[in-house]
Amino acid sequence: MRVLLMSYGSRGDVEPVAALAVALRELGAEALVCAPPDEEFAELLDGVGVEHVPFGPSVRALVSGTKPPTPEDAFRVAAELVDAHFGPVAEAAEGCDALLATGLMPAGARSVTEKLGIGYVCACFHPFSLPSAHYPPPGRPGKPFPPGETDNRVLWALDAEKVNALYGEALNNHRASIGLPPVADVRDHVFTDRPWLAVDPVLEPRLDLTDLDVVPTGAWILPDERPLPDELSAFLEAGEPPVYVGFGSMRMHGSPDVARVAIEAVRAQGRRVLVGSGWADLALIDDRDDCFVVGEVNHQALFPRVAAVVHHGGAGTTTTATRAGAPQVVVPQIVDQPYWADRVAELGIGAAHDGATPTFESLSAALRTALAPGTRARAAAVAGTIRTDGATVAAKLLLDAAG
Repeated sequence: MRVLLMSYGSRGDVEPVAALAVALRELGAEALVCAPPDEEFAELLDGVGVEHVPFGPSVRALVSGTKPPTPEDAFRVAAELVDAHFGPVAEAAEGCDALLATGLMPAGARSVTEKLGIGYVCACFHPFSLPSAHYPPPGRPGKPFPPGETDNRVLWALDAEKVNALYGEALNNHRASIGLPPVADVRDHVFTDRPWLAVDPVLEPRLDLTDLDVVPTGAWILPDERPLPDELSAFLEAGEPPVYVGFGSMRMHGSPDVARVAIEAVRAQGRRVLVGSGWADLALIDDRDDCFVVGEVNHQALFPRVAAVVHHGGAGTTTTATRAGAPQVVVPQIVDQPYWADRVAELGIGAAHDGATPTFESLSAALRTALAPGTRARAAAVAGTIRTDGATVAAKLLLDAAG
């Protein structure tokens, strides 16, 4: 059996499908992954022996500018992605038995499966892009909890119109070219009535947050066997466990001095600092030996060795830190990240920073909570409850659906 997995987004959108591809291979299926053309994704997939089919523009190039992407950029990228769905993605789907799509609005993926007559699944790594009376669409004001029935349903209706405006014309033009009827509601067409939700049930125990009949699989975790770099290991062994500070693919446009703020706040707690450069290109602020900077490393090996993890609250980073038993400070930036910040606080395994822009005072307060002995004890207890079989569960479901 041959399965195509596709995802457009940052590492948090690509690494889970790599995990699913590995799980499929272990069950005897062949899997290949359509992902952005960025070098780091090619290296990630090559490292686990999974074929990489590049599609769409570079994700890092889109977000690495000095300013956030504009609405004009959104329309341009949406059209480019739809073209790619009917181009390299469709070509890769030839000879496959099923296609699983995730990441940024895979508008054309289902159309490809309709034309080829193969199975289709849409998966999400958080529920907050799925219509709900409980919370507003990403980027829109509303009443997140408890339900704001009228307000949120109106906002979700407007969200459907926005998705249609971004993707509808390009999608329906391509559908017409291959003999398929037009789609009236792109969002509903993509998600289907039963999207899969690849989230750990401890971090996200509620399956009633959306209006759809979601299929829970657990988080798709890719085992990482890479050793830590020698210089990093030497830094870790040279003193007490440091506090790790890194924001992954977030550019931190609203916090240009975040490295200085974070380093000074951690030092004020009497701790050493380990800075993850990430897509924000965080760097050291001086040459003191209590601070070290790293690029992309094995977080599964690193996080059990740190005193706390300060991060943006991506689903993958939150899951990895929770599984490692590392206390967390979540500084949420977009979409689902405020929810993961709240869950970390609710579980007692760390602190939710108030807002996206940390100051010395605000981050210091959050660090005091995360570094408290009780928080570490609670984090260690919760770590043992995190499931690691989500990718295998999803792989079996996908093979059953394709068969």
